[in-house]
Amino acid sequence: MNDWIAAVQKELGLDVSFDNDAILDVAREAAHATERKAAPVTTYLMGVAVAHGANPADVAAKIEKLAKGWPSTT
Repeated sequence: MNDWIAAVQKELGLDVSFDNDAILDVAREAAHATERKAAPVTTYLMGVAVAHGANPADVAAKIEKLAKGWPSTT
């Protein structure tokens, strides 16, 4: 996966570091709390928030808290 991330960054002209595990954790929580399709959209929104200056760890914590409190669909 690291090769893929490096290739995407190069293709997009980016050179950023980030906590990949935190992003995957957020995706997992979103997918399990709602539905699988929520994972990529949630991580996109996480990226938008960070791009607007939010702290990545704070954003992840807020999303994970929201997901853990989300009403069960089962």
